[in-house]
Amino acid sequence: MSLNLRAAELCDQAFDTADGAVEVHTIAGACVIDAGIEASGGLAAGLWLARVCLGGAAEVQLVPEDAERFHSDLAVTVRTDAPVLACLGGQYAGWPVQAEDYFAMGSGPMRMARGKEAVLEALALRETPDRVVGVLESDALPTPAAVATVAEQCGVATEQLILCVAPSTSLAGTVQVVARSVETAIHKLHECGFDVAQVRSGWGTAPVPPVAHKTIAGIGRTNDAILYGGRVTLWVDAAEEDVDAVIERVPSTASSDHGRPFAEIFKHYEYDFYKVDPNLFSPAVVTIVNLRSGSTRRSGRLDTDVLQRSFEGS
Repeated sequence: MSLNLRAAELCDQAFDTADGAVEVHTIAGACVIDAGIEASGGLAAGLWLARVCLGGAAEVQLVPEDAERFHSDLAVTVRTDAPVLACLGGQYAGWPVQAEDYFAMGSGPMRMARGKEAVLEALALRETPDRVVGVLESDALPTPAAVATVAEQCGVATEQLILCVAPSTSLAGTVQVVARSVETAIHKLHECGFDVAQVRSGWGTAPVPPVAHKTIAGIGRTNDAILYGGRVTLWVDAAEEDVDAVIERVPSTASSDHGRPFAEIFKHYEYDFYKVDPNLFSPAVVTIVNLRSGSTRRSGRLDTDVLQRSFEGS
């Protein structure tokens, strides 16, 4: 079954899975599920939203965290045996959804129906499903114009479209973004020139930050959770020299922007994501276990002082 259809099944069960904390709307014929704008959202809604992003091809859980080290009692863990499909085909936020009266960062399996991103083309990740599902990070419900734009680019009628939405200033939105630890590691590997088709399984964890009241703070804290507190293990079947060539380049420590809370970095670049060093967007620590050779390589470091500054800031 395609990721879009798996995600559609999750959406059909949204109200029960999210403990009744979501609201369902019909906008321009599309089903829009609110998980944190007008709806209360919550932890269960955040887990559900993360699973939708991953097209049902990964397990997402909340687990206790070491609060003394990570300044949070809770972490989000992700486990998948289909890491490229789930993370790069589904979860990666590679679509800036724009209409005349709306903007949101788009992720989820709908991206494969659209099929216009370089990473999707490079990895031949494409779907033509009967139902298309996407996740929007925004503080507003999509407008009719935005719904029409998404449907048109995905090649479906609006009645075949499901859009799930939550802001970074909601609990559900916070959880779904922090669930991107494995995705950021695999995307970084791809950007480093590693053949990610050789990645067989992935596991990752990152602390859940306090929910922010302002959008920039929300974006900052959720990114910092991964950049400075994220830990990922990937199991690969690859030549030893290929792993050795990239392992030091994968963690966020490889970036010249590393070492400050993301909100500060973002402000320095005038809130333009594309000016931030792309090497920054990856977990704090990455471990690669090579199934072919039996070796283990680990790189990066945790920076809990930056986490404290981020999580305790205004």
